[in-house]
Amino acid sequence: MSRKVIITCAVTGGNSAVLAKHPNIPKTPSQIADAALEAANAGAAVVHIHVRDPDTGLGSNRYELYEQVVKKLRDAATDVIINLTCGMDGELAIDSVDPITIGKASTLRAPMGRCLHAIKLQPELCTLDCATLLFGDRIYVARMSDLREMATLMREAGVKPELECFDLGHIETAKKLISEGSVDGPGLFQFCLSTGNGAPATPIVLQAMRELLPSGAIWGGFGCGPDEMPMVAQVVSMGGHVRVGLEDNIYLRRGVLASNAQLVENAVGIIERMGDSVATPAEARKFLGVVKRG
Repeated sequence: MSRKVIITCAVTGGNSAVLAKHPNIPKTPSQIADAALEAANAGAAVVHIHVRDPDTGLGSNRYELYEQVVKKLRDAATDVIINLTCGMDGELAIDSVDPITIGKASTLRAPMGRCLHAIKLQPELCTLDCATLLFGDRIYVARMSDLREMATLMREAGVKPELECFDLGHIETAKKLISEGSVDGPGLFQFCLSTGNGAPATPIVLQAMRELLPSGAIWGGFGCGPDEMPMVAQVVSMGGHVRVGLEDNIYLRRGVLASNAQLVENAVGIIERMGDSVATPAEARKFLGVVKRG
């Protein structure tokens, strides 16, 4: 029997390195919203939104930029589920350990500052990164106290957290939040693989992460760069939902730059050739247990 698969499109991300490689990375709120709508029309039920400084293109967490994107999406005729990142403003740079000196590159803010836009704009979904990660000499900080506070703020706002897990231990962290009641079970999980800061996108990793999930959990996964489309097939074959988009991969094929819509179209083709079908936003809302907001 054909299964409905939810496609998420991660439209732009916050990585600055891609700016020199892809001239059409969405930067302004209008460009980001337009790219999200094009992805939705191509088959994405969910759009995962980062924002960038319109002048520099660098990743940003400014509330007014999210507000502009969300308004344009909600004003459009296209029905799509909005998922706002809450993974920004969490980095700690340490310039010296003797004495301990916090570097100017640090962006780390208190939990409310990291998810204020999701609390005020109330999308259907927002991300909760259940991972402390290394980015070279920078550290993405996800203390249990931070995660509990962010999860509580999300619940009070009626926003469902997508539990982003980059490695096996992050699933255990997410399960602890569920067992404590900070996050409603069985949970919505996203496996973030081959990011360069966690687990690789290999079948054995995907199998292990899936087996650690709580019973009844909804899950999806993605791979970055050349792993993006192979991971679509692997995740679908194992019963999960998928994510593609320029945040994770900028190429349609070797040497050919992609658009978000083209990447979604590729994912649609893979899903349908595997005998499954693509979920509409309305169907995805039923699976996820969320209602249309705004």
